[in-house]
Amino acid sequence: MAVSLIIWHNPRCSKSRQTLALLEENGHVPEVRKYLEDSPGEADIRATLAALGKAPIEAMRTGEKVFKELGLSRDSAPDRLIAAMVAHPILIERPIVIREGAARIGRPPESVLELF
Repeated sequence: MAVSLIIWHNPRCSKSRQTLALLEENGHVPEVRKYLEDSPGEADIRATLAALGKAPIEAMRTGEKVFKELGLSRDSAPDRLIAAMVAHPILIERPIVIREGAARIGRPPESVLELF
């Protein structure tokens, strides 16, 4: 059975491009999910947060304009943060690499190599 390897990827992001290239250079061919076009639902986000071992705020791009526009903060309720990520996937930190129930954020890109 093939091992599932997925990258939540934004081709416009240099870290995301670097992480994808690093995976490929190391012989890994991930399924590329352009998460801004193929937005993850609540269940996907919750499962990914569990795989990361992180709270929602730790997997968010808090510097995005929409974060402030929605009145979000580090003290916002986790369910509210997840709902915001579902509605505005730009808020999801990128890239995220998921492999066999574990995940890493590619910041720095080399951190995803911990999955292998």
